[in-house]
Order: sequence, then structure tokens, then C-alpha cells
Amino acid sequence: MAPISDQTQGTGFFASIASTLSTFSSAMSKSVTSLIGYEGLEVINPDGGTDDAEVEAHKGRWKQEDRDSYWRIMQKYIGSDITSMVTLPVLIFEPMTMLQKMAELMEYSYLLDLADECEDPHMRLVYAASWFVSVYFALERTWKPFNPILGETYEMVNHGGITFIAEQVSHHPPMSAAHAENEHFVYDITSKLKTKFLGNSVDIYPVGRTRLSLKRAGVVLDLVPPPSKANNIIFGRTWVDSPGDMILTNLTTGDKVVLYFKPCGWFGAGRYEVDGYVYNAQEEPEILMTGKWNEFMSYQPCDSEGEPLPSTELKEVWRVADAPKNDKFQYTYFAHKINSFDTAPKALLPSDSRLRSDRLALENGDLSKAGLEKSRLEERQRVEKRTREMKGDQFKPKWFDLTEEVASTPWGDLEVYNYNGRYTQHRAAVDDDDSNGETETNSKEFNPWQYDDLQTS
Repeated sequence: MAPISDQTQGTGFFASIASTLSTFSSAMSKSVTSLIGYEGLEVINPDGGTDDAEVEAHKGRWKQEDRDSYWRIMQKYIGSDITSMVTLPVLIFEPMTMLQKMAELMEYSYLLDLADECEDPHMRLVYAASWFVSVYFALERTWKPFNPILGETYEMVNHGGITFIAEQVSHHPPMSAAHAENEHFVYDITSKLKTKFLGNSVDIYPVGRTRLSLKRAGVVLDLVPPPSKANNIIFGRTWVDSPGDMILTNLTTGDKVVLYFKPCGWFGAGRYEVDGYVYNAQEEPEILMTGKWNEFMSYQPCDSEGEPLPSTELKEVWRVADAPKNDKFQYTYFAHKINSFDTAPKALLPSDSRLRSDRLALENGDLSKAGLEKSRLEERQRVEKRTREMKGDQFKPKWFDLTEEVASTPWGDLEVYNYNGRYTQHRAAVDDDDSNGETETNSKEFNPWQYDDLQTS
């Protein structure tokens, strides 16, 4: 029987983890330290393989001279948290922001509808836990999303009856908050990252709080995800691993799910595998769960020893949807939908991520313009910060309020932002206004700014 972890505090995670992952794929199954000339850098192929190590070490999206130059810059940051203090080259980015990545969890929201309609409290946790596992498939994607500008937002409608709003509520430290709701559930997250740069890898600790309320069932669920590690971020083909426990606790009843994400071993042993149990409030196993986070999850009733019950069978509860073949950015169909205006509401907020000039330029394949626009937006953000300090002003998010609550997580304390309900009122007013026509497109200028007409030169 899988042990129950001591971790009990909730934390938000998915999109925040994704914001630091650069490029993920596979790499060689032995050290290439002596071949590439950088001591302590190990390149491992989690899928096995027999390619020549030196050839494999030099694969990737960057030219070798670009990687060498970047490595010289990054050496001084070894051991540091690099969440926001390092400027990354635009060539490793995807045309999406971290706020949009937060919305990717909504792809399989039908699982939450099923959880809310389910009469069995333990099956309810099977559906909800599978929903949280489902987003890990998106974390295989091999590009880094843009960090949001302070005050940036992302809105999503037209999917499962969900209204989704995310906002960048803090720049230092980088923090995001999001709220999603439909007739079955309410999802709230305050998200912050803590990272540790180790040379050719980055440890990622998801400091945050995630709460999921099921309306009909009347229960509140709290999540603690495992940490993650991005391997081979400079040399070799990058891949991500998330070894450890995912804990989903029913705060109303005391039931919980503990799923163990197996670490990737040599030649890919155990990679993607997830196993665990749904426990009752007395910490006795009720249902076993097993699967692969990039493919499927299944469940089967079990006895108090964790053994499958006689005359029962393993049943699949979730399977990843088909994805486009040879997609440039390894997007799923849902990722394309999120990045389009198909999921945008009428009268889109001017602070929406879709409108960012750097994101649009990268989407159109213009890396030079994307880099220039990224630098321009970041400089404008710095000017705004200096102006705020000069005026003695404080930045205040529009859709979320900072509370006095401090959540304790396995990786540090977290200031909690609560959804204030104003976006619901705003959206209702916009939708009732007949003068608002079709969804506006990228003809609107991106504007998350607190002040107008600031000079950035």
C-alpha cells in the first residue's frame, strides 16, 4: 500500500510550474561531461537510445555558439532562484504567456462535472485527481511561455460553460491569481514559483495554493503537487520530471488522494508512471489509481490492504486527447484554442495576453521583432515601477484582492489573493450591452499599464 505523505497544505501549481520550463524532450543516457567540456553537466536520455553522446549533446534549438555564450552568462546564477532575475532569449519561447498556460488545466473540465454529479465520495476524488493529473501532458511541451507583465490578464469563455480570468498580481516576486467557474465547480489559485538553478537543470518548487469547490457535492478540495525538475536546459534535449507525491485532500470530509509520480530512472525506467490510492478519513485505501501522466489514468476498488477487490476490474477514467502531428510548438488542439480569439469574450480586456506584441510577433515567426517587443514591454514595466515609487503609489490588482491570510506550503509561505467578484459583474454588464459586437481581435493595443504616456527612453 502506498504511504500517505505528511504534506497536508494546499498549493497552486500547474501554470506556475510551466512558466520556468524551457525546452523538454529526451537526452542521452550517460554523462557527456568530458565531451562537451563543462564539468558537472550530465545529459541523460530518459527514453534510452544509442545515439552518439557527443552528437546528442549538441542537439537542440540553439546554435552551439549561442549555447556557449548563454552558459557563460548563466554560470554566475548557479544555486540561485532565477524566477525573474534572468533575461532569457526569445528563441526558446512559445507564443503564449504563463496566464494562458494556467487556463490549459480547463481542457478536461468534464471530469469536474462528473465529480460534482457523482454520489460516491471516493469516486468523486478519482475524477478530481485525474483532472489535476491531466495537465501534465502539456508540461512536456518544449518551449517556455512569456512571463506576464504586471496587471496583464487572460480571459477564457466558450468552453464547458466556464468563465476563466487570470491576472498577474505581483511582479517581485512573480505571482499570478486565477478564478474559474461553471455550474458545477469553482476553481481558485494563487501561484508563485521558487526555483534553484543547478547549471544544466532547474529545480522548480510550486509555492502556491489551489482550492477546488464542487457546488452540488458541497465539498472543498485542496491540492499539493510534487516539485518538478527541468533537465538539460542548456546542453542536450531538455526534459521534465516531477517525482514525488501529489496530494488532493477533501477538506470537508477528510478523505484524500495520494498519487506517487515515479522518478525517471536510467533508460527511462518508470518515466510518466503514476500510482496511488484514494483514502477515507480513517486513512484506509478505498480505490487504487494507476496510469501515466502523459497518457491515461485508471482506477479499481480495493480492500483495506490496497489489493484489488475480487470480481472488479481496472477501468479507465481519463485519456489524453489526440494532438496535432508535427506541430511547430507541440501544441494540443486545446492549446491552439486558448491562443486564439475563439475562447475570447466580447469586449476583450486590453490587458489580455493575446494582444501582446511580442507574443504576436513570435506567433508570426518574426523572432527579431518578438525580441525587440519583449524588451520594450519589460522596459515599460520597469519605468512604471520607478514611477510608482516616485509617486508613492501601490499597485492594486483589479480582479483579485490581497488578503491577510498566509498559506503554509512545503516550500515556503504564500500571500493569498482572493477573487473579488468584480470580473463577474463586469462580464455580465458587457454581455448585456448590445453595443458590444463580436469579439475584438488583435487590432486592439495591449495595455496593462497603470499610467498613460510614460517615456521609456
